Amino acid sequence: MVRPLGHPDFRMLFAAVVLSVFAAGMWAVVMVYTVIDAGGDEVALSIVAAASAVGLLACAIPGGIVADRVSRRTVLRVVEAANVVAIGSVVAVSFTATVTIAHLTIVAFVLGAGAGFFFPAYSAILPRILPADQLLAANGLEGAIRPALQQAAGPATAGMVVAAVIAPAHATVGVALAHLLALVLLLFVRSEDAVPEAESDVAPSRGVLGDLADAVRFTVRTRWLLWTLLFATVWVLVVLGPEEVLLPFLTRDRIGEDPRWFGFLLAVYGIGGVVGSLVVSARPLPRRYLSVMTLVWGASTLPFIVIGLTDVYALMMASVFVIGFGFSYGNVIWGTLLQRRVPRHMLGRVSSLDFFVSLALMPVSMALAGPLAQVVSIPTIFIVAGLVPFVLSFVVLWAARMRQDEIAHPLDR
Repeated sequence: MVRPLGHPDFRMLFAAVVLSVFAAGMWAVVMVYTVIDAGGDEVALSIVAAASAVGLLACAIPGGIVADRVSRRTVLRVVEAANVVAIGSVVAVSFTATVTIAHLTIVAFVLGAGAGFFFPAYSAILPRILPADQLLAANGLEGAIRPALQQAAGPATAGMVVAAVIAPAHATVGVALAHLLALVLLLFVRSEDAVPEAESDVAPSRGVLGDLADAVRFTVRTRWLLWTLLFATVWVLVVLGPEEVLLPFLTRDRIGEDPRWFGFLLAVYGIGGVVGSLVVSARPLPRRYLSVMTLVWGASTLPFIVIGLTDVYALMMASVFVIGFGFSYGNVIWGTLLQRRVPRHMLGRVSSLDFFVSLALMPVSMALAGPLAQVVSIPTIFIVAGLVPFVLSFVVLWAARMRQDEIAHPLDR
């Protein structure tokens, strides 16, 4: 599971990702209290949060195109440098004046846009610095540290720092330092290995739109890729709204109004994700990798049925653990498949398409969940969220001919 850390370039890259993810977790809390300290209300906070989402959506596709055209190492460095400048501007202003909502909105947009460039480049650089048989472990490590740092350690640290400083914006010093250290580490990542001749023999670039069209055509022609993206689209639509919008109210109504009840559920969900990532990365890639990934994703939503029907807190905690476990377990396999079965020269674009599809319907799902709960009972919504992905997983296995595909393209040797 830790074999990839034996490669110096991956050690530097992984350490930089750890710091960047930790900084993102801190910023999520620091940003909220800085908005409040600036006199902002719920609307102001929504504007700042939306700016980050807009930046992310706007740059997800361009980020993939850039990752396939220029050095991935350069993209990562530029993104971290932009993060340092953006957060550093908040640090500078916080010690001389009051940070404004407009300033925070711009910073949030820059950080969101940077993420849109960062993750396609990160996904595309891994196959160039690691052997193929270590990609699963590398993705498992990244999948484990993300929830642990972004959802737990980062926010917890930020909460303590915000409580200790004079103004919440002063806590951005810690965020800026984490991004600065990440940038320094990225400077020690050497150039990626040259792409093998078999994969570099591609048509000359036909422009941005031509490059994107090539990636879309490849996705449509590749059955396992197309059907998995369709599955992910439906999964996001029916699951994220109930999970993000309705679960807090359900917990309040059935368990109690103390916000710690919901906080503990989120923590258990994150722990499930960490365990799922570590379990899958500690073993070889499953021989039936497409079937395992799809069925685990589908089965892991079944506990939503329990959440929708029970008022026993222990059952709710067990359910969110299983959901987090299955989601991360499948995600680690999925990231590895992209890196091993998508041609390297278009890996950035295909990764960004995957990223964009996952993000595009997220706000739609969240926007629909509240109004839908006014006309449909919450238990019914959770039952649908549990059953639809489970049933769809079998449809995808059949429609994409995944069993035949994974036999024809073994990845366990």
